Amino acid sequence: MPDFHVEHFGCRAARADGEAVSGRLRAAGLAQGDPAVADVVVVNTCSVTAEADRAARAFIRRTHRLNPQARILVTGCYAQRAPQELSGMAGVTAVIGNSHKAIAPEIALELATGTDLRGDADRASNLVSIRPPATGGAPGQAAVWADDSFAHSFIEQVQLVPGEQTRPNLKIQEGCGNRCTFCVIPQTRGSSRSLPRATVLRQVEGFVAAGGNELVLSGINLGRWGRDIEAANGEPRRTPAGLVREILEQTGLPRLRLSSIEPMDWDAELIGMMAEFGGKRLARHAHLPLQSGSDAVLRRMHRRYRPWHYAEKVEALLGSAGPELTLGADVMVGFPGESESEFEETLAFIRALPFGYLHLFRFSPRPATRGWALHAEQPVAPRAVEERMAALRALDAEKSAAHRRRFEGLELEAITLHTPARLAAQGRTAALTENFLEVEMESQMDANRMVRLYVTGMSAGGALVACPVGADDPAADQDQPCTLRMC
Repeated sequence: MPDFHVEHFGCRAARADGEAVSGRLRAAGLAQGDPAVADVVVVNTCSVTAEADRAARAFIRRTHRLNPQARILVTGCYAQRAPQELSGMAGVTAVIGNSHKAIAPEIALELATGTDLRGDADRASNLVSIRPPATGGAPGQAAVWADDSFAHSFIEQVQLVPGEQTRPNLKIQEGCGNRCTFCVIPQTRGSSRSLPRATVLRQVEGFVAAGGNELVLSGINLGRWGRDIEAANGEPRRTPAGLVREILEQTGLPRLRLSSIEPMDWDAELIGMMAEFGGKRLARHAHLPLQSGSDAVLRRMHRRYRPWHYAEKVEALLGSAGPELTLGADVMVGFPGESESEFEETLAFIRALPFGYLHLFRFSPRPATRGWALHAEQPVAPRAVEERMAALRALDAEKSAAHRRRFEGLELEAITLHTPARLAAQGRTAALTENFLEVEMESQMDANRMVRLYVTGMSAGGALVACPVGADDPAADQDQPCTLRMC
């Protein structure tokens, strides 16, 4: 059978899209392989920054150079934003925007088995019963499926199982309507849409039946799940908190993790889930995008919260989940007009909160956004951006190390991961704690095992070092505490 490769760029939700494509192709009998030899290569792009666009183009050029016979299918946010730009690249056979991502697996399967879509859009449209809304006009250009209706954007997933991803992403929400001035996502993914509750529960039940232990709920704007689902007569509106409760009460999923949720969508009901289930079956981990700690900058960004709102949500989450909560945030540097004093406000705000990690980004002007025009009017000097990034990296390292050190000498729940060869050669196993801390475990175990760990210290790379505790450790001496064993 032909080989395929899916290359992932971007966020967890994009990763979930790519995993869904992979699952469908594996179910059809294709083998997953290296892009240098694969028959079809699916490039699942991001377009949140100019650097993301460049990385996708570089991968396409490299793949075509190393494997000129490969049929390259480009999908994702870049494919939605600039499909014609990608359709003219050497080696690209098909471009499928997010509006038509549901048909990507079928087209990839046809490409793998030898169907040539270039210059034959009518034939391609017959294969999927959907006529391409636009096709390359010049000879040799790829067929393009992309429009602004987003009618075919949810990929029907095969059953999620623990495999290449020990902790797979189940994308339950697509699109965003927030219209932040810097963001291209509303153009590339459309308005908010929710996966039906029954489909979500069916996927969770199947994952548990397949031996899955941890599942991550993800979405482009996860906190808006359910708002587009019309409630039946007399039933309350569907909410993320209600869905979490149903998953935890109606399925046997050992651990559920929530990916990024906007600050304003952490309502009292959802925060209350942390008090009820946190540390048991709901991971004590909250990622709240911040972007800036300056009120003035947040207003120019058109973000729907102020710094004090954000701080209140963090305080409520800590009160509900306890000090073991790991708090993460996205922070953007160099938004147009960001002054030195506004950046200092961001630094002071971050210092005051117990962040466990930060995801740092330089502002990148995206075409057709308000941020593009603002950047032309008030750009921040590149040198200032680099200096501010360096200051935030140092603060991130300081806060992350301080958060991790708090757990030395304590026991934590974790799940074992697929261990990199370097770590396995040291007799260690990679794991991730319930509260989202990387661990190097002083014992060798297969992936997808739930374990209890005693934290003994930190590695040179900043990961916790720990040894297994109790009956789940086949080598444990049950008569001695972990600190006395050779772990």
